[in-house]
Amino acid sequence: MLTLEKICYDVDADRPDRARRILSDVSLDFPDGTVTVITGHNGSGKSTLVKLIMGIDKPASGRIIFNGEDVTDASVTERAQKGFTIAFQQPVRFKGITVRDLLDAACRKKCTTGEACKFLYTVGLCAKDYIDRPVDGTLSGGELKRIELATALAKGGEVFLLDEPEAGIDLWSFDELVGVFDKLRDKTVIIVSHQNKILQAADRIVVLNSAAEPVVGTRDEILPGLTDADAPYCRRRPASAE
Repeated sequence: MLTLEKICYDVDADRPDRARRILSDVSLDFPDGTVTVITGHNGSGKSTLVKLIMGIDKPASGRIIFNGEDVTDASVTERAQKGFTIAFQQPVRFKGITVRDLLDAACRKKCTTGEACKFLYTVGLCAKDYIDRPVDGTLSGGELKRIELATALAKGGEVFLLDEPEAGIDLWSFDELVGVFDKLRDKTVIIVSHQNKILQAADRIVVLNSAAEPVVGTRDEILPGLTDADAPYCRRRPASAE
């Protein structure tokens, strides 16, 4: 179980004249064996929340609890060792490193060709065409995204954090992407997305709004409100809390 307790985060916290709170007293539970999709308007703190969970950013206050342990001050490396895995919205390019090198690093051992093929095939890539390619500017954004997802699968873990995994995969069907989520159903999967197809694949949906309390519910409870412009799915915070 992953739990966030009263998480607050300020943008430009080191510059008081420009500081702005985008997450205020956010408390959420992410049960084991569930796919949770986080959605909301731009600037509501969706990607920031994922970075806080991974330890890339630090909250102004609040706690992050994983399996009963307070990991709020744990480093990215420590969280990775505890089973946290992240795929970024914009994958990183690595000059001089091949796809095989990335998969080896993720597996923490030398991957066999068969293992590498399995990870790449899962994300819709032919291993013989990609395994020895450098992870650089010769790859498209969509190719990089799929390679990053393959690397996340190779690393494994207990908590998968996927920030807009659909970005740049226009030539890869959403059904195949949702199939990747299905392979992780026994893990804790947290996805940031606006895409209806991905929202439909969720067990739970969290709606973030910087001026409102997060709204949490099952897909059937939340999704109709997201498709109806008049549905009050975001509750305003009391004036004293803003």
